[in-house]
Amino acid sequence: MSLLLLIPLSIGLGLLGLCAFFWALRNGQFDDPDGAAWRIIPPDQAIETEGKSDGKLAPDTEDDNARRGL
Repeated sequence: MSLLLLIPLSIGLGLLGLCAFFWALRNGQFDDPDGAAWRIIPPDQAIETEGKSDGKLAPDTEDDNARRGL
């Protein structure tokens, strides 16, 4: 008897969740996922990057100074 109640209830909740997802998709909720993360960084704050000052992120294999560090 409980399955006669639980199966339609679970299907109804699943359809309700699917409708909510499509509503959010249609109303632009997923258009800019990175925008909120970048809005908290003030524009006058410089973004610090790791690596050498010349912009290289990995040591160059031709650089003798990089081999000395190994």
